[in-house]
Amino acid sequence: MEGGRLEDNIGVREELIKKACNLAMKAHKSAGKPYLFEKSRSPTEAIFGFAGSWSVGDWFSQKPFGEVQIDREIFPSVRSIGTDEVGLVNKAFYDRFEEIRTKSSLENEVDKAVSEKRQIVFAGHSSGGAIAILAALWFLEKYIRPNANNIPPKCVTFGSPLAGDRIFPHALRRENWARHFIHFIMRYDIVPRIMLAPLSSIEQELQPILDLFKPRSSSPFDHEFNSKINVASAFFVTVMRNASAISSHAACNLMGTTNLLLETVSSFVELSPYRPFGTYVFCTGNGKLVVVRNPDAVLQLLFYSAQLNSQTEGADVLHKSFKDHLIYEDELKESLDMQDVVYLEQLEDLPLSSDGSASVDVATTNTALKDLGLSTRARLCLRAAGEMEKQKLKNQAKINSNKDNIEKGLKMIQDYQTECEVRKVGYYDAFKLQKYENDFFANVKRVELVGIWDEIIEMLKRYELPDGFEGQKDWIELGTRFRRLLEPLDIANYYRHLKNEDTGPYMIRARPKRYRFTQRWREHAERMAVGSSFESCFLADVEELRTNPFEKVKEKIMSLDNQVYKWVCDGVLGKDVFLDESTFTKWWKTLPPQHRSASCISNYINS
Repeated sequence: MEGGRLEDNIGVREELIKKACNLAMKAHKSAGKPYLFEKSRSPTEAIFGFAGSWSVGDWFSQKPFGEVQIDREIFPSVRSIGTDEVGLVNKAFYDRFEEIRTKSSLENEVDKAVSEKRQIVFAGHSSGGAIAILAALWFLEKYIRPNANNIPPKCVTFGSPLAGDRIFPHALRRENWARHFIHFIMRYDIVPRIMLAPLSSIEQELQPILDLFKPRSSSPFDHEFNSKINVASAFFVTVMRNASAISSHAACNLMGTTNLLLETVSSFVELSPYRPFGTYVFCTGNGKLVVVRNPDAVLQLLFYSAQLNSQTEGADVLHKSFKDHLIYEDELKESLDMQDVVYLEQLEDLPLSSDGSASVDVATTNTALKDLGLSTRARLCLRAAGEMEKQKLKNQAKINSNKDNIEKGLKMIQDYQTECEVRKVGYYDAFKLQKYENDFFANVKRVELVGIWDEIIEMLKRYELPDGFEGQKDWIELGTRFRRLLEPLDIANYYRHLKNEDTGPYMIRARPKRYRFTQRWREHAERMAVGSSFESCFLADVEELRTNPFEKVKEKIMSLDNQVYKWVCDGVLGKDVFLDESTFTKWWKTLPPQHRSASCISNYINS
């Protein structure tokens, strides 16, 4: 699993990594400045280095883990599109970023650098890395999503704590943004693991520990650390105990464990919501660099790479876990010069022990795994992460093989729609009446198609498809066609057989996820307002509106007027909607004449 120079594989020049690290460490030592800004002499780069903070309140704003939903107005992509689950972010880090964004010159300087077409790099050490992550996300949302021609940013962090939950790696891989985030971690550095522990478990020790990392003018680190050895030891043990619980729970899920004890434990043990994302570069401490992109594998490495190999290592590892946090610049200079890099990519093929094949690749990989102190159990967990990713690709291949069946099914429904127009009745109303043999066959095909799509949606809900699936253009387009053709039939079926006082309106009580998901895919891809693309289910609104007096629902009817006219102009509604015997036309003709004459829709109905 070797593969060339680091800069060729992670997309960031080594010289730029060194500059970013240097500025991040300068920001670490800066007095009161939230960030430092540095332009290269050539008009190609602009680096922003964010300072860390050493107050508990800037790490945890509340118990247990200080998480809060991210602002979806500023970060609309940080969510699961189908389920509409918004990502959770560390509130203390987010508040610091927002203060910098709104009360400093950051946005103006970024605007200027974008206009100059510079490569922007957001860098940070320690909690400054978390701020750099949020700055890069903000940049991607503001400058890249609306205009892919802008130069994407790079985010390079050094010993950064985790900042977001499992939605972050899912959303960033879907948007193809995860590749812009590069995180360097010393093997024993305790800081990247801190957010895996609840505040209640480390509250007494956290401030003394943060004091260890403050820029110091006179007191050497070793002396200060020795004076806090007992606090540091208790802190390390507590953080790693929580990291063990998280990694074990995640590994059980990766391996498909069905033991009810797993659910029981997670119901009363506080498990951190935070998860890694992006490319992680683990510095082993002897010049070797190990690169991992799989977020599930990184989570396992955060725990297993900091384990002791023997009891005699205890004091040395404890010292390294804190001192390593301050020596990234020196370590990277040595490691980048050596270029001893291993890329853990085909994780499912990792060797389980150091014995066996004499292959150069296997031997090199084994050396890297030994340098990270990985046991057989740790290797099994990494292989499970690889197998999970491989299974997601197999699941995608399976549903891709159904594309032809979906296309054929949609073609049959389109033919049915055309045949109904010839009969001078819309296919919605023909399907609702079920008078002819073709209506029956259309229903059989409807059931077949919704079965295929329901299986896809269930896979998405269980995160069993690749993270990028919901952003794939061909599936967005296919999902939109499916929704527009099939949902009217589902609505007709509902109001023919199922609607009553107990079931309520289709849109509130009965709309299937297969249509909610595919609608959200389109809205996200085309940057539409949430909920605005409901053309496939407008007849459900008509069914409800036509049972109410005009004056009671006048405003809703006027709103629907505007939407229907826009959909007709955009070509997303067919002529069958306006046929004389259609549900829509018959209801429309019952509305007051003054309303009908004022509406542009009347032109289509009269024609």
